[in-house]
Amino acid sequence: MKFKLIIEIAFALMTARLKQTIVAATGVVFSITMFVALLGFMNGLNQLLDGLILNRTPHIRFYNEVKPNPNQPIDLSGDFKDFYNIIRSVKPAASRTSIYNNEGIIKTLENDPRVLGIAPKISVQVFYNIGNSDISGVIDGINVEEENRLFAFSDYVIEGDFIDLKNTANSVILGKGAADRMMASIGDVIQATTSQGTRVQLKVVGYYQSGLGDLDNVQSYASINTAQKMLGESASYVTDIQVKLKDFSQAPAMAKEYKEIFGIDADDIQTVNAQFETGTQIRSLISYAVGITLLIVSGFGIYNILNMMIYEKMDTIAILKAIGFSGRDVNNIFITIAITIGVVGGIIGLVLGFLAGLGIEKIPFETEALPTVKTFPVDFNPKYYVIGGTFSLITTYFAGFFPARKASGVDPVDIIRGK
Repeated sequence: MKFKLIIEIAFALMTARLKQTIVAATGVVFSITMFVALLGFMNGLNQLLDGLILNRTPHIRFYNEVKPNPNQPIDLSGDFKDFYNIIRSVKPAASRTSIYNNEGIIKTLENDPRVLGIAPKISVQVFYNIGNSDISGVIDGINVEEENRLFAFSDYVIEGDFIDLKNTANSVILGKGAADRMMASIGDVIQATTSQGTRVQLKVVGYYQSGLGDLDNVQSYASINTAQKMLGESASYVTDIQVKLKDFSQAPAMAKEYKEIFGIDADDIQTVNAQFETGTQIRSLISYAVGITLLIVSGFGIYNILNMMIYEKMDTIAILKAIGFSGRDVNNIFITIAITIGVVGGIIGLVLGFLAGLGIEKIPFETEALPTVKTFPVDFNPKYYVIGGTFSLITTYFAGFFPARKASGVDPVDIIRGK
């Protein structure tokens, strides 16, 4: 019964100062709306920016790096074993760039339950022959279907069909920058010369655009069979093995593990792209800091409004205590006012924040660098709404706690005597 009475009194006090109550609730609504919309937009932008690199990057890459032999003759000589030997301008020996026994390595990886998929690749250094001029470039020979499944290859093919690489012999998908420099249209046949001096003719079946201009000026794609023929190698020739994991956080440990087992070089995504992860974390931290600051500022607004309400309602508080309401009851009344403002304002703010996200998502965002992106990206992760709702309750509770404690300590005798 007392609880119901406290609710009724709290409601009466709020409606008696309706404008102040609406102002306080508006502060919460605005803060929650901006918090949810800001986090959704910033994290959507993070996912877009990181996806330009990370979505096209294997979690683990196995390859053979060309490097000098670490076992130099002077180090093997007994006469100099106790010396610190310095050798300058050591040149790498003739070493193979292809991965030996790649079929066995791929089969071993496929049997690992941590592995999501494997896509072999061959990198071919070429010169595109345009009249009397040559333009340098790189053609990656890929397993077309696996490349698309694991790295969303088709999302970056802006013209043509990516599967034509598999269905059309001696075909190539040119980087958009490279195609523009060569003025090559789909259906044209271009000439390319490999670093071994082999000249081949390739039919253009599409354009590729990653959004990174420097990459699109040199990077092109062919099927792995076409790349092997360009190099005059057998069907077992592979220079890179790209691995996608079910949990990419396991990449550093797995890279080290298989590097020792296979005896080849291995890079993991965290090491290669550490700067992108750091940038994402910093941007997210800034977003949370700004959003939480908005909530705290709205909490101070509620605190000031409740303080004013207490000063204006001293007579009411004195009468309540004189007729038997305890200090705890008065405390609960003003806590109820604060939490009610927080709950109502929070719910409205979450709804408006969601609608704001939908609105941002409809705003056109078209740029030549990102042809697959048509509108601003927004992330509707439920955790932003949970965090926003939780903080609205916490800030409004503490905003009401201190004024409520002051109200509970009012001496009705002093108030009534003063009147």
